[in-house]
Amino acid sequence: MRTPADKVGKIPRAIWALGFVSLLMDVSSELIHSLLPVFMVSALGASALTVGLIEGAAEATALIVKVFSGVLSDYWGRRKSLAVLGYGLGALSKPLFAAATGVGLVVTARLLDRVGKGIRGAPRDALVADIAPPEVRGAAFGLRQSLDTVGAFLGPLLAIGLMIAWSNDFQAVFRVAVIPAFLAVALLVVGVQEPARKSIAIRTNPIRRENLRRLGAAYWWVVVIGAIFTLARFSEAFLVLRALEGGLPIAFAPLVLIGMNLVYAVSAYPFGRLSDRISHGTLLALGLLLLIAADTVLAHSSHWAWIWAGISLWGLHLGVTQGLLATMVADAAPVDLRGTAYGFFNLTSGIAMLLASALAGLLWDQLGSSFTFLAGGIFSAIALVAVAASGRGAAQLRPGQ
Repeated sequence: MRTPADKVGKIPRAIWALGFVSLLMDVSSELIHSLLPVFMVSALGASALTVGLIEGAAEATALIVKVFSGVLSDYWGRRKSLAVLGYGLGALSKPLFAAATGVGLVVTARLLDRVGKGIRGAPRDALVADIAPPEVRGAAFGLRQSLDTVGAFLGPLLAIGLMIAWSNDFQAVFRVAVIPAFLAVALLVVGVQEPARKSIAIRTNPIRRENLRRLGAAYWWVVVIGAIFTLARFSEAFLVLRALEGGLPIAFAPLVLIGMNLVYAVSAYPFGRLSDRISHGTLLALGLLLLIAADTVLAHSSHWAWIWAGISLWGLHLGVTQGLLATMVADAAPVDLRGTAYGFFNLTSGIAMLLASALAGLLWDQLGSSFTFLAGGIFSAIALVAVAASGRGAAQLRPGQ
């Protein structure tokens, strides 16, 4: 009988390297993004709707670009080169945030950063699936997600220290983000070797009709559920604004993402490992119940105790669901179409993210923050009903398939 230690020991070193690449880039990104909503509202005079539109458009851009990068990675038979390009664009976007004196340059930098994320996302996930043995695939995705999320709370923690030391000088803090971003690119170049793939005499377009037919009903079920999940969960920028509404000082705004990502990081690997052994449908339902609880708590009160409880539940929901959905895509898609599969999965999620964040910003401006989170809870409940009603689709996706 395999022990948890045995499983960790079987995760290839390249997965660890990819995890630390994600960690470094997330330190860089979250050093900026944990302060960006506050910077836009307090320094640039942007409204909550503007924040929602920018965040929604940025995240949607990343997810939509993943379609094309995933298809290209399948067609070329290479993942790493696209991942390097994507991480490189992310690194190049960081100096633009430090130079921004208006919303326009923030939008430019945010979109360039997310284009980079979109280019690297599907090839990187497909690379994880290619490298990891099937029996530890859930654990491998969970490990990479955990290391990624460690960076997502180290970045905001560093942001707090620098904001205090430099008297709330946003742009000086943003300049520091350049360093870990370029370290991430260097580690990817030297620390990850792409596994050899069987040569294909004639390469065909992965999005030709006959290839898309090979992405069967189980895969498209995952796509639909992933989109519903994203529609129910808008940008974390609104968690930051809710905490500020409750009296959190500007310099400590990154604490919101630190708290959320700490819970996320601690929970992602254990739940990823659990997904190798139990029903995926059960974990999806658990994740949605946690999101409903988070929205309900955040809608109830802006008192610090309620806000931190809601943020913790939000992070736990991410730990349960994000690696799980990536694993489900890998299990359901043919090996030679994994990049394409991740691309289409993220296309639908990108459209849902844009709609969710724009709607959240509009509701915030027109009806207040409590109604925004209440609406998120309602969408989550609808998603839970969809998961429960489609148990047959979930049953097609057994652990380790």
